[in-house]
Amino acid sequence: MSEDQLDRIDRNILAALAADGRLSASELGAKVGLSKTPVQARVKKLEREGFIRGYSAIIDLERMGEGHVAFVQVKLSDTRSTALDAFNRAVLAIAEVEQCHMIAASFDYILKVRTKDIAAYRRVLGERISALPHVAQTSTYVAMETVKDR
Repeated sequence: MSEDQLDRIDRNILAALAADGRLSASELGAKVGLSKTPVQARVKKLEREGFIRGYSAIIDLERMGEGHVAFVQVKLSDTRSTALDAFNRAVLAIAEVEQCHMIAASFDYILKVRTKDIAAYRRVLGERISALPHVAQTSTYVAMETVKDR
């Protein structure tokens, strides 16, 4: 199933679950105009087809002692496929890297890194990120305030 094959009800189901993943089948059905059984069947199909990748709780990471956020630009020394694959595999092992995106810019990747504080970030940068395969240069931007975090 492709995105083009999603109808209005499927899109409404996805929007409702994105807003509140804890909706019961009955509540979800009421929101999208279906009874419980058909909405459950649609949700199962959306899960099977990969439109719904999972469910999770939104944790207040600042209260959990992980309030320091930094964005790191990474420039690689080699951007051939094997080098990119090696970097991609290795970055997955760094728990503090919350997000990693390949970028079309003067650098190759941008990472969102979450740690306890600047000292912990400095250790992660120096010992783990800088040691990733083919890393030639990094630049760090520390977030001062989160205005929107979906």
